[in-house]
Amino acid sequence: QVQPVESGGGLVQAGDSLRLSCVVSGNRFMYYTIAWFRQAPGNEREFIAAINWRRDANYGGSAEGRFTIARDNEKNTVSLQINLLKPEDAAIYYCAVDPAGGLDISTLFSQYDYWGQGTQVTVSS
Repeated sequence: QVQPVESGGGLVQAGDSLRLSCVVSGNRFMYYTIAWFRQAPGNEREFIAAINWRRDANYGGSAEGRFTIARDNEKNTVSLQINLLKPEDAAIYYCAVDPAGGLDISTLFSQYDYWGQGTQVTVSS
């Protein structure tokens, strides 16, 4: 069973940094493509970043150079480092898994089969 579990969200001030983590169960973790999406109230789910087995990364337009995705295959974990947080970064951040993996990194949420419950990020100005 593949189950992503996010952590690391919370209330921060604008300009702060935050590191979100996603732990994924499953013994084939090293082959999965893992993505981060976010969704703010009233908005559609938005692609932020994803990383494949080879550690190639793809970032969405909103990442703006402030987001860094990384993976640790020893710990079955993917992290999302967010620097210089802005109020508009406030959202629920979701971790998603494409178990098919491969080299192509999709930005479409329909490509990802397994989703976590999300972790809330709130940014005060």
